[in-house]
Amino acid sequence: MAVLALTGFSSGCGHGSRSDDAQGAHGSSSSGSSSSAAYDSGATTGGSGGETPTRRSTPTTSPSETAPPLKDGTAVLISCASPDDPYATVEIRNPNGRDAVFTVKINAKDKHGSTMIDTGNQVSVPAKDTTTYRVAMASTGRLDEIARCEVDPRATADR
Repeated sequence: MAVLALTGFSSGCGHGSRSDDAQGAHGSSSSGSSSSAAYDSGATTGGSGGETPTRRSTPTTSPSETAPPLKDGTAVLISCASPDDPYATVEIRNPNGRDAVFTVKINAKDKHGSTMIDTGNQVSVPAKDTTTYRVAMASTGRLDEIARCEVDPRATADR
């Protein structure tokens, strides 16, 4: 029995003060000795593990880097601005399997076809979904002169 205690004590001494603390918490039985072995094993793994997380983090970021590029969405004019409703309403569709931000180009023209307002707005749209976006057109103060609104049917995928 004394030999077992001495064996447990001598294996703890060989590992330094950090293992002595761990062994003290686990006792001087053979489980304390395996606890020291686990600590030693962790130290060995930790040494090579320093390289492993770097290799593991690269594959983790690789899928996002190798993800297919975003496809452009579509934009459809729902309504033009008027004195009663100073907003143009546009519906944007995201064909992608992930959320995306699209640039939507809208302009308002007078009865002569001259552009009064020309704007590009970024709109976030959930994956495989549609978002309705309202664009304020009152900034010109000439809502009664707007004859028509136009929207670029291509909503350019930004990110």
